[in-house]
Amino acid sequence: MAGTGIRAVDSHAHVFVRGLPLAAQRRHAPDYDALLADYLALLDAHGISHAVLVQPSFLGTDNRFLLAALHTAPRRLRGVAVVDPGIGEPELQALHQAGIRGIRLNLVGLPLPDLAQPAWQHLLARVRGLDWHVEVHRPAHDLAGAAQPVLDAGCRLVVDHFGLPDAGGVSNWLLRAAAGGRTWVKLSAAYRSWADAAPARAAAAALLQAFGPGRLLWGSDWPHTQHRERVDYRRAHAALADWVPDAAMRQRILADTPAELFQLDPGDEHAA
Repeated sequence: MAGTGIRAVDSHAHVFVRGLPLAAQRRHAPDYDALLADYLALLDAHGISHAVLVQPSFLGTDNRFLLAALHTAPRRLRGVAVVDPGIGEPELQALHQAGIRGIRLNLVGLPLPDLAQPAWQHLLARVRGLDWHVEVHRPAHDLAGAAQPVLDAGCRLVVDHFGLPDAGGVSNWLLRAAAGGRTWVKLSAAYRSWADAAPARAAAAALLQAFGPGRLLWGSDWPHTQHRERVDYRRAHAALADWVPDAAMRQRILADTPAELFQLDPGDEHAA
């Protein structure tokens, strides 16, 4: 069970400012700032004690801004980094000390990497040794191609944003993967797949039946890049009650499950 200090966890958000070095290969570059102070104020306003910051795709493997944010509130925040498969062991250890607890493969619109290659296999083995997870962001139609190699390498897998379902709904591969016990799914950013609430509600029900609340997470996806006109933090937070009407299950998703996966500190979330 989560400690009494972990009331709720936002498992997916981003912080950044304009002017940071951008990745050469990127889908977009925001023309606004997503400041940590503004994000922490939103957490406070919604009674959320802890959060996980995910490296934005447009910043590539330069995690410096993310690490600076984690340093600001080390007990309250954990992070998910983007790294090159050739990263050295000292660099990985430094990320762990800073609060990183996973790596992200953001593969939307990109060719699938060959995770069977020695460099990737070596990285996945080190991720497993650190008790981290691998977060995969890939559309449902070929999610298995990105995610199955992660499981085959013995790593824990976290799938972003309902698994980015298409017209066919949640990936059948993803629903079957629940039986293996090493896959988690983020109930987040439904607006990236659907224009209205009904399909998200059905998808959440299917995922809840397959995974149970012990392997589902909630994330706001703040600041809702490329979708800011359609959603705000209040609506993203309120959506979980629509997706998971049972209060006990919802609390498990909000607190106990992420506390265990992200190795959160149950102490005072406002302590430095």
